[in-house]
Amino acid sequence: MGYFSNIYYGIGTLLTGMRVTGKYFINARKGAITQQYPDNRDTLKMFERFRGEVVMPHDENNEHSCTGCQKCEIACPNGSIEIIWDRVIDPETGKKKKAIDQHIYHFGMCTQCGLCVDACPSDAIKWAQNFENSVYDRTQLTRILNKPGSKVRAGVEE
Repeated sequence: MGYFSNIYYGIGTLLTGMRVTGKYFINARKGAITQQYPDNRDTLKMFERFRGEVVMPHDENNEHSCTGCQKCEIACPNGSIEIIWDRVIDPETGKKKKAIDQHIYHFGMCTQCGLCVDACPSDAIKWAQNFENSVYDRTQLTRILNKPGSKVRAGVEE
């Protein structure tokens, strides 16, 4: 008796799957569900929570919010972020202040876990929407996030 009930159950699940497939097949004229990627590259927008790669937004004055606190570097579980910094004398106060030389992001090692973005107290790094990151050389996956000559935005405290 168990043999026939298993066959009956199998046919029922097959028909359930076929009903879903048939619904998409019949409603195909109303709009495709699949994105036609190479054809719609200009209009394709990823969803808001998409994790492409980590970027450091700069404003029109080439200023960013990164203070060099290294919390993102510490939070990264596999060392994808590396901050090279130095102490310089602030001309206004005359005191030594931490200044970022390079904020290096190794995209090839990144697991897109988001711990670095969550750990940043000044929201200096964010997720970008780009998803075309295929390269032939791994060294091209290492990116310097701070632009040359950039500085910390006024009002951002360490």
